[in-house]
Amino acid sequence: MSFGLSKRSMDRLQGVHPRLVAVVREASALTPVDFMITEGVRTRARQAALVRAGASRTMASRHLTGHAVDVAALVDGQVRWDWPLYPRIAAAFKAAAARQGTAIVWGGDWSTLRDGPHFELDRKAFP
Repeated sequence: MSFGLSKRSMDRLQGVHPRLVAVVREASALTPVDFMITEGVRTRARQAALVRAGASRTMASRHLTGHAVDVAALVDGQVRWDWPLYPRIAAAFKAAAARQGTAIVWGGDWSTLRDGPHFELDRKAFP
């Protein structure tokens, strides 16, 4: 099944690095689980609020520079946070990134503070 990005998701990609946008677009065509973009570029104020709330642990977020996006799984048009959905979305992101030669990191692969909705350009290739 092939999905596409809504206007709302495309709007949330404004300011995101073009290589990551290209990965997101291809992943939306490859994924077996529909998703939407919940956040791309963040302001420092938004990031600080997330740190205060415990939703992030760093003020060095890749969202601040347009090098990261967050997604939400959509099942029957409803946002779902069930963990098993996110590795399936991640597989589409990883396949798209590999096909495009773009190094990405999935937050679900982190050993601490696993973040299934988070995808970012690899700092080694995109400082």
